[in-house]
This record gives sequence, C-alpha cells and structure tokens, in this order.
Amino acid sequence: MTAGDVAVAGQISAFTGLVALGLERGARVVAPERDFTSVLWPFLVAGAQVDTVPLERLAEAVDGSTAVVAVSAVQSIDGRVADLDAIVAAAAHHGALTCVDATQASGWLPLDAGRFDFFMASAYKWLLSARGTSFMAVRPEAAERLKPHMAGWYAGDDPFDTNYDAPLRLADDASRFDLSPAWMSWVGAAPAIELLGAVGIEVIHEHDVGLANRFRAGLGMEPSDSAIVALPEDDDVVARLRAAEVSVTVREGFIRFSFHLYTTEREVDRALEVLTG
Repeated sequence: MTAGDVAVAGQISAFTGLVALGLERGARVVAPERDFTSVLWPFLVAGAQVDTVPLERLAEAVDGSTAVVAVSAVQSIDGRVADLDAIVAAAAHHGALTCVDATQASGWLPLDAGRFDFFMASAYKWLLSARGTSFMAVRPEAAERLKPHMAGWYAGDDPFDTNYDAPLRLADDASRFDLSPAWMSWVGAAPAIELLGAVGIEVIHEHDVGLANRFRAGLGMEPSDSAIVALPEDDDVVARLRAAEVSVTVREGFIRFSFHLYTTEREVDRALEVLTG
C-alpha cells in the first residue's frame, strides 16, 4: 500500500462509521463478543444486523450472507490475538469485507495492512502518540464503496486551496476520507512512529511478548502470543499494585497488564513480587 491509500482522522469510530454508512440497511456484520464499542456501535447505529460470536468462532460464523467481518486484531478487554489468517480466508471465500481495528496491535504486532479492506488504528496506544491521531488504510477497490460523508476542507484535492465555495473538489485517493487534524498531536506522532520504525516491529514484538511471557511464567501461566496479560479483577490486588506504583488498567472484570518497548525485566519482576507476595 502507498501513502495515497491511507486516510487520517482523530478517532477510529469516524472511519468505522464511514464503512457502516456504505452498507445497505440490515446488512449482516459479524463481530466478536465484547469487542470495543468503536468497532461495533457505528454498525448498530447504521441499522446493520450485527451478530456477535466468540472470537475463536469468528471465521466459522462468516457465510454467504455476511457483508462485513469487523474485529479488533487484538482484543482490548483481555489481549487475545484474533486468528486473522482464518478470518481473511473466510471473508474472501464468502465475498465479505474485512474491517480491522489494530489499535491494540499496531506498534508491537507485525501486520500487513494490505491484507484487509479497511485497516484502522488509533496511535495513542502502542504507537506512542497523543490522542487525536488515527489512520485508516483502505484498498482502492474497497474505497470505491465509501462516500466521504464527513468531507471538509482537508479532504480536498489541494487542502490549502479548497477552503471555500463549490464545486466539490475532493482528493482522488484515500485522502478524501481525511478529517482536519489536531495539529499538535500529529507533530508528536511523527517522531514516535519514526522511532518505532527504526527499532523494528519484529524486534519490538519479540521484546513485548517475551516480557509478557516472563510475567505469565512467574504466575504459573502458559505462554501466549500477546503483549497483554489479563487477570481476574480483584480490588485488593489492584490496591496493592497501585500502592507499589505498578500501573495497570481495570476493565470489565479484568486487571490488564501491557508490556511495551519501554518496559524492563525489572519492572516485570516488581509486578510479580507484588502479586505473589
């Protein structure tokens, strides 16, 4: 894919909303249970028939009536990694579109955006950027299905010369889906993404998953393929972790630990000391 296949906005739901608005009302969308609402709600608002199934059964739930498979590459709630190979194969077999939110994956999990029809990511997580920075890579043939319903001056063929008046003068590539950027957020995003590219996603993947598995081993858990580890929520455990200045997120019955480029083995071991006493 090229830069011309990528649009920018401030949040994922703006892009998911465009995909949802491109469907006929009542179109079938298949998605995982308990996926992030920015992946699901735009389809529900647009009147799609959204069928949610366990993540592990997502590929087998795709059939000839499916218009879109919508899924987070890595589940925000517990860090499970979707079987994207199986999902892409099932979607291709049945002629369905793929809409992938990689917000919890981009920055540590090697992914080829060109495999998917719509590939989105907010950069404020693993891409080390500020809020207000999101991308959508879209295949040219899939882009033809979308209308730039939120087009403004920045979607023009020459944004600094399309500030006023008709006629419509949209960009002829994915930039026609751009939303006016929050400038300072993007100023910060540029060096962050350059840094990640310089280190290399394969190197970061090995580091992050290695630390997550070090943590899992310390708790007697089997190794995994994710940089996120989720444990059952426990108020006492959360209080002890925070008292020890171990940063965690509590979501929907889980305590979520994330391991990234800036995390060290010493910090992993500190968290284990707090958990194991």
